[in-house]
Amino acid sequence: MRVPRKHVMGAVGAIALTAGVVGVAPTSALGAPSAGAPVVINEVYGGGGNSGAAFNRDFIELVNKTTATVDLAGWSVQYASAAGTSWTTKTNLTGTIPAGGRFVVGGAGGANGASFTADLDGGINLSGSAGKVALVNTQTALPGTTCTDACSDLPQVVDFVGYGTANDWAGAAAAPGTSNATSVSRNSTSTNTANNAADFIAGAPTPGAGTPPPPGTPVAKTIAEVQGTGSSSPLVGENVIIKGVVTAAYPTGGFHGFYLQTQGTGPEPSASGASDGVFVFQSGSSTPLDADAVVGNYVEVTGKVSEFSGLTEVTAAGADIVDAGEAFSPVQPLTVPWPTTNAGRESLEGMLFQPTGDYTVTNTFGTNQFGEVGLAVGDHPLLQNTEVGAPGSPEAAAVVADNAKRAVTLDDGASSNFTASSFSTGTCGARPIPCLLNGDLTPAYVSNTKPVRVGEAATFNAPVVVDYRFNLWRFQPTAQVVGPDNATSPVSFENTRTAAPDDGDINQLGTADLKVASFNVLNYFTDLGDQDPTCLAYYDRDDNGVTVRDGCDRRGAWDAGDLARQTEKEVSAITALDADVVGLMEIENSAKFGHPRDTALAALVAALNAKAGAGTWAFVPSSTDLPPVADQDFITSAMIYQPAKVMRVDRSRALGDQSGPTQAFGNAREPIAQTFKKKTGKGDKFLFVVNHFKSKGSAGPFPGDEDTGDGQGASVTSRILQAQALRDWVPGVAAEYGAKGIVMAGDYNSYTREDPLDVLYKAGYTDVGSMFDPSSYSYSFSGLSGSLDHILVNAHALRMSTGADHWNINSGESVAMEYSRYNYHSTDFHQSGPYRSSDHDPVVLGLKAFVQ
Repeated sequence: MRVPRKHVMGAVGAIALTAGVVGVAPTSALGAPSAGAPVVINEVYGGGGNSGAAFNRDFIELVNKTTATVDLAGWSVQYASAAGTSWTTKTNLTGTIPAGGRFVVGGAGGANGASFTADLDGGINLSGSAGKVALVNTQTALPGTTCTDACSDLPQVVDFVGYGTANDWAGAAAAPGTSNATSVSRNSTSTNTANNAADFIAGAPTPGAGTPPPPGTPVAKTIAEVQGTGSSSPLVGENVIIKGVVTAAYPTGGFHGFYLQTQGTGPEPSASGASDGVFVFQSGSSTPLDADAVVGNYVEVTGKVSEFSGLTEVTAAGADIVDAGEAFSPVQPLTVPWPTTNAGRESLEGMLFQPTGDYTVTNTFGTNQFGEVGLAVGDHPLLQNTEVGAPGSPEAAAVVADNAKRAVTLDDGASSNFTASSFSTGTCGARPIPCLLNGDLTPAYVSNTKPVRVGEAATFNAPVVVDYRFNLWRFQPTAQVVGPDNATSPVSFENTRTAAPDDGDINQLGTADLKVASFNVLNYFTDLGDQDPTCLAYYDRDDNGVTVRDGCDRRGAWDAGDLARQTEKEVSAITALDADVVGLMEIENSAKFGHPRDTALAALVAALNAKAGAGTWAFVPSSTDLPPVADQDFITSAMIYQPAKVMRVDRSRALGDQSGPTQAFGNAREPIAQTFKKKTGKGDKFLFVVNHFKSKGSAGPFPGDEDTGDGQGASVTSRILQAQALRDWVPGVAAEYGAKGIVMAGDYNSYTREDPLDVLYKAGYTDVGSMFDPSSYSYSFSGLSGSLDHILVNAHALRMSTGADHWNINSGESVAMEYSRYNYHSTDFHQSGPYRSSDHDPVVLGLKAFVQ
């Protein structure tokens, strides 16, 4: 069911039928101007008889918006000056208004201007520039000294017009001011949204000119009139007839409609600020799209105007879409820069648009689900504000503003949810399990041969249509894009994949003797979901479990096949990293499942050695400093290293005395540490520390852990306490083993300028990732890039450092490539390489073995 996001509200009050005449009872049910008023003030003119006047007297024109005659007996029209409080200037009404008809109340006059015939003569002397007019369902003057500037809200007021500098009005603002030559009036269909500023325009007076068609009769309109200049159409609910050129058509994919644009428009937008394009939704989606709805055709459409999820559209039945049968001029794509404001984008809504200049991919998360790609205007993606500026700083606020100016979404011309599932019901047809509902489809823009990744340049080879749906401005292709490999895409993407870190034109790592890295391995568990009957799974399209969803303490792979696919990706990534020491996060703490603590870690190392050769990799055994198993998390941090390159110095260490419920690491993983040095030759000892701070997703137990909206998420106090505990613990461990260099790697769950990292900066540590690779990041969330993964070094290790690189193999890739989405779609996207082996990117640091 299509449900519009915006509604025109209003109510018609009590109506009594007598001898075919509608007698509207003078009750508060009709009070205060509403979009459903049966009679409205249609036009106000106050310059009558003055020098240069269009007519020789003032007038107030009423219109009956109903389908029956309305009796005006007992009503009045009343007037007050722009700031006045006296409403004694009034005309008591008599007579009737036929269905859809007009009723002109004549006012005071003078010698100048043409004459006209009024339906009722009165003596109101209206201002020629500003004032207030009320249609009242009684003949008692409004109590202006009581209501002052809020008389429009009184229950006896059926309609109200404040114009010019009036201090009272209906809706958001007053109608325009008038002059001796102009009045303020509604449009030809007397549209009423109960907002004077939106409903009235200034123009030549037209007392009683023509009778509006009966309500519901289609009226010929331009597309610009349908669109209007605001965020919604001024003709919502009206039946209209429009003509235009079909610029895009979607017979499949769920849109079931097409875009229509005024013939001859483009490549510049209209100076009026109203768009010349609109979406036509064909009702009866089970029937084929009308045969005339073909790109390039000039058609006439009869339908009703509405707003659907923020998009102005005209709904028409197939029979109401016909060839216009006229000569026409083709449209041209707009070639203006993408507007930076919503108002500017509204002026382009529904029009053909040729994007020019730089566009960069900024979001691929929705690609797997909805076939959409987030884009940023310019040569870099949208950024997390606290990646750039301190929380609450002007620099952070500037990033938020910049993101709003540059964001737009490339859609696929369809409304398909490619990962729609039956998890809400827990059944799949007759089968008592959840399942994927659209597993036979393949999302657009997902590809291994033409991968779409955050940070890639996007080049538009064909025009698109400017569209607004579900709170996002979008570029729609002119026909549905169907995967795989972007076959009908209007855009091509730069492939930025690299086979290894630092595999490019710039030598990010420098000339290094050793390399160390940080890598979050995405819940690498060897205790599997199918081994515990309490575990619930996410299922693929063949109803096989893929990953653990809920119900148990296990995470990660569901069964042995899923673990094998996860392992081959992790092994590919770690092998290509070719670091001598790697800190791992999110690996199973096997002690929580009754095994030796390093069981899962040993399994991963065995798989690495199966690929690289026996003995290539080893793991650092868990420290005896760790707290009791009951105080540990189900995931842990770990270290692996290449024994041929580096050697361990003494035992592994852990910060294991801060894991109680109200202590710093009671809701996070304990830091672990090991001293290393180069295996051969001269080399400085360095302490390598692996960290995994509390996540942003839930609030910890400390004051200030609630998400305050400053950009740092939840549990910032927890992470600050963890940073302080780490700061205080590490120097003593380094001194104990004579390690001059300190290298602290891990997932800090903090962007670069956030408060927890600031604790460590102030203690003398430097973030080498942001220092050596400042325009690259390790994580993408909600289309915003930033680094949660960091390598921090002390002054001596900074002198050892030769360079650093964020190896962007994961965070920018579509989640469709992840082992956890295996067999979700009719196209098999699984490959054994490093891409989307995790949701975090590894960070690599090059080190000299020895410095003076």
